[in-house]
Amino acid sequence: MVPRRGKSATAYGGSRKPRRQRQHNRKRSRPRRNRSPRASRRRTDPGAEPRARFDMRSGEIRALEENLGYRFQRRELIEQALTHSSQAREAEAAGASTRLPGGGDNEQLEFLGDAVLGLITSETLFHRFPGFREGHLSKLRAHLVGQRHLLRVAEQLHIGQYMRLGRGEEKSGGRSKASLLVDALEAILAALYLDGGWQVARDFIVRVIVEPELAHMNLEASAIPVMDFKSALQEALQASGRPQPVYVLVKEEGPEHKKTFTVEARLAEPDTAQFVGRAQGGTKKRAEQEAARQVLEHLAKVADTELANGKKPPGRT
Repeated sequence: MVPRRGKSATAYGGSRKPRRQRQHNRKRSRPRRNRSPRASRRRTDPGAEPRARFDMRSGEIRALEENLGYRFQRRELIEQALTHSSQAREAEAAGASTRLPGGGDNEQLEFLGDAVLGLITSETLFHRFPGFREGHLSKLRAHLVGQRHLLRVAEQLHIGQYMRLGRGEEKSGGRSKASLLVDALEAILAALYLDGGWQVARDFIVRVIVEPELAHMNLEASAIPVMDFKSALQEALQASGRPQPVYVLVKEEGPEHKKTFTVEARLAEPDTAQFVGRAQGGTKKRAEQEAARQVLEHLAKVADTELANGKKPPGRT
């Protein structure tokens, strides 16, 4: 017995559709998946850089650029220059990816900016004071690139309010820490150099860091400012017959490669309790120098008070 076959579509007067058209109709009948806006952006722009969660807002960048007097072409440089390592570590732990060099923080830029600042300052002093000896130029450069002067510049530019800090640094007052402000300023100098070139970095350093301080100091060939405050304090106390101060390291914090030292210079007073100068620095020597400067200023005020009262200060004839 011959098995019975089913009738084809043509047997009922219909026309059988081609296989390709049937497959196309099946694809159209499938429900479409809803894609998120983020997925759509990835499909339309597959080469786009992933943005980190902690990117600065455009308004903040524009405000900082106005303070600096320069508009960045590569804004990721200024963002990195303002990112402290604490913020970069938190972003990395949270899964925010960034393809900036140096791990996303400003430590490598700080390294480069310190070198750019030193060279441009040296070149400016070399041409500005041809009659100064090497020792005088070195002392003057040390003052211009020192933490005390750079801190004033960073505060004038309001860098603290733009820094990106981790929660721990934020709670501990990191926006006003001298070491963090100076590091961010040096990183910004590197960002200016990488984005705009040597002339842009040079113009900014001379205009903002070097020239205003030189004008304030009103230098002459015989009027080199005091840079070694410890030696100056030692000489002043010897001349007055008073004992030397005691320098005490009271605090040491931060990672091994980037420590901050707090030093006190304790000076015994003849009639009152001891005077204490307290300062921070990236090295013990820097902190000691700043503490010694505070003691020198204290001695100067005491001497002025004694002169005003008609009393001759010790060591003066």
